[in-house]
Amino acid sequence: MKNKVKELRLEHGITQQELADKVCVSSRTIISLEKQTYNPSVLLAYKIASVFSLYIEEVFIFEEDDK
Repeated sequence: MKNKVKELRLEHGITQQELADKVCVSSRTIISLEKQTYNPSVLLAYKIASVFSLYIEEVFIFEEDDK
């Protein structure tokens, strides 16, 4: 799954820590999301999308593996 967390965060001018505080996770979680190494729970994805006033599908993009 890919996401636009970093892009959206930078567009809104907030730090990783500020986003983490808004969705009640550590800044490490936000870092992992931005590096595309962590897939969030549905609840976390919803909270992040809500911060940016978007639908989950606008922030997180599911791509099936071709394997």
